[in-house]
Formats: sequence, structure tokens, C-alpha cells
Amino acid sequence: MSVLPVNIRRHFLKFLPRTIDILEQNIVLMFKNLSFILCGFLLFFPGINAEGGLSMKLSSPEFEHKAFLPQKFTCQGKKINPALIIEGIPNEAKSLALIMDDPDAVGGNFVHWILYDIPVINRIDENTIPGKQGLNSLGRLGYVSPCPPTGAHRYFFKIYALDKMLNYDEGLSKTELEKEISAHLLDKAELIGLYQKK
Repeated sequence: MSVLPVNIRRHFLKFLPRTIDILEQNIVLMFKNLSFILCGFLLFFPGINAEGGLSMKLSSPEFEHKAFLPQKFTCQGKKINPALIIEGIPNEAKSLALIMDDPDAVGGNFVHWILYDIPVINRIDENTIPGKQGLNSLGRLGYVSPCPPTGAHRYFFKIYALDKMLNYDEGLSKTELEKEISAHLLDKAELIGLYQKK
């Protein structure tokens, strides 16, 4: 038996359908607003796709991500850089930059290779220099091949799409290049290779 008076029950039932309609309209409006917010976020942050990852991809025909580098690219081989494939470069990109470093080095992060003012290309071939070179941790220009003293080290290849050519002379340090990257970055990607001396 209902505890509500009859007149209150009738009043409640009279307005119930209208209340449900209002709730449905508000829910639809809320989802529309969320869609607009999401579209705006993706518009202003083009480097992020619907899966929440970066749209650029860096890979190599020589080794898989987080797999061991072939010996020819190390100090026990030909000491040349591996080929890299760059996909998903933003249409607005005017240049690329590359940093290769080893965070597992005994003395701290070791910079193996720095390149900038690379034209917008989809591939860096092995044993090539497609842009201007910066200073490695030896204080020189050029590629320093992996040569870990003990154990397996990780080697990070990081590619950056920039909205301009930097137009600096060769010889930028990693810190100087990263400052420019932070001001002109459109998107980025990375590939990790491993190496342990045999």
C-alpha cells in the first residue's frame, strides 16, 4: 500500500514523463559538449591520435624496437649509423632533428649522435649524414657507435618534427638543440635499440 497521498501521487505521475524528457535532453547535450571538447583537443594537439599515442613512428629495417642492434652498427663492427624509417610526419613540418643517446652510460647520459636541419624525409639511410651534426659527448661532430663497457645498454633514437629550419651552423649541443625543439616541436617518436659487447 502506497504511503503517498493520492493527490501527490497523481501530481507526480503527471509530470514524470516530462522530467524524463528533460533528463534525456540534458544527457544528449552533455555528450555533444564532450565531443566538441575532444575535437578541439585533437585539433590543437595534432601529435596525439585517438588512441592517445603519438602519430609519428620511428622504426628500422635493421632491428625491432627494444631489440639488439646488429654488430655492424657498433664499435665491434663498421661503426656506422643504422637506417631509420620515419612515418606519420605532420604536413606542417619544415625540418627534422635526431638525438641518439645512452641513458645507461656510467658517467650519465651519453650523447652518441645529434642531427638537425634534416629536410622532411621518410628515411635516413645507413652510413649517411642527412643534416647538420651537433656535438656528441666526446665533444666532436658525428656518430659515436655503441660500445658499452659492461652489460647491455639502451640506445634511444629520438626523431622530432619541427615547424621551421633552425638555420644554425653545425656544433649545437644536446641542451641547445633541446631548447630549440621545445619551441618548435610538432611531433616526435622514438626507437630503442640494445647492445652488449660480445
